[in-house]
Amino acid sequence: MHPTTVTRVLIAGAALTALAGCGIGSSHKDETRPSRSAVAPTQQQRTVRTLPGMPPVLDPKDLYAADRPDRLSEVVKDFPSRVYVPNTNSNTVSVIDPGTYKVIETIRVGRQPQHVVPSWDLKTLWVNNDLGNSLTPIDPRTGKAGDPVDVHDPYNLYFTPNGKYAVVMASKDRRLVFRDAHTMKVAKSLPVDCSGVNHADFSIDGRYFIVSCEFSGELLKVDTEKMEVIGRQKLPLRGAMPQDVKISPDGRTFYIADMEADGLWILDGDRFGEPSFLRTGKGAHGLYVSRDSREMYISNRGEGTVSVFDFATRRLVKKWRLPQGGSPDMGGVSADGTVLWLSGRYNSEVYAIDTRTGRQLARIKVGSGPHGLAVYPQPGRYSLGHTGVLR
Repeated sequence: MHPTTVTRVLIAGAALTALAGCGIGSSHKDETRPSRSAVAPTQQQRTVRTLPGMPPVLDPKDLYAADRPDRLSEVVKDFPSRVYVPNTNSNTVSVIDPGTYKVIETIRVGRQPQHVVPSWDLKTLWVNNDLGNSLTPIDPRTGKAGDPVDVHDPYNLYFTPNGKYAVVMASKDRRLVFRDAHTMKVAKSLPVDCSGVNHADFSIDGRYFIVSCEFSGELLKVDTEKMEVIGRQKLPLRGAMPQDVKISPDGRTFYIADMEADGLWILDGDRFGEPSFLRTGKGAHGLYVSRDSREMYISNRGEGTVSVFDFATRRLVKKWRLPQGGSPDMGGVSADGTVLWLSGRYNSEVYAIDTRTGRQLARIKVGSGPHGLAVYPQPGRYSLGHTGVLR
């Protein structure tokens, strides 16, 4: 960062810390304050008026309460445990058996597959063939691929919390395309004007979601029901490149990885004011919540590390380094919570990391350009998309 930019970010961060209780760096005393999940129960018992049709929030203090280790729904409990790896340059999906750390199958798909995305009802895995302008369905019960469905520019895919619409992140088209979650028929194509829409996450009530725009360094706030942009801001860093977006367990804070800023933007989604910043490591990219909702794993693609963020203290508490380096990118956590799986974007490999020790358990060769891998099945009642954002 330029010195003036750093000063401006830190001043903004200090203001947000004072208002929202978010720390932005290890030198700020406010980071030692407990998170809002630790305040008195009387302050936590709030009624969540959810998006119509959305399943009820199980625990307002923990959005991920349904994601506990091995708590598989009836829909997926008999699915074989697999890791599905889209190889963007090879136009394939490598299927890994996590029990043996071996590739057991390679599935040919469309051009430039970017992510493997669980459907809202958990029954289908959708491979996003970005340049192939299609989605390839995979039946996770059998592991077999079906006929591709025509969908233009599907860089990434999300689902509204009520299961009504799929939301296609049409990056090159500069659009959010709302489609029927089952037929993929277009309901509304929303121009967003920012460059590189790619990742998102939804508010506690599902009524809005925050979207990152990678190439223009912007964030959008979108009304889910109206399917309209209701907020837009430029991140306070020249050349910012926001990536993955994740909401805190208490539903009050959004975290946005930025691989140019080398850390996290910390945002109050309701107010949508200027965010504060926390440095994590070079090329911060993917964000994954632990099965006990206590920590978040941050893949730092540019330095071959994973930072561990503690939600209660709002501090970085560990950093794990991959032996021989690597390029940890996107992935997910095993159903039992003991293994973090990440693709090695520039190394044609996948990493399995022990979440208790940070030790690398395996480094598995796959196709070229592995990206948004999905660990499946996972605990949870329904999927919001990406590589498995379940609630």
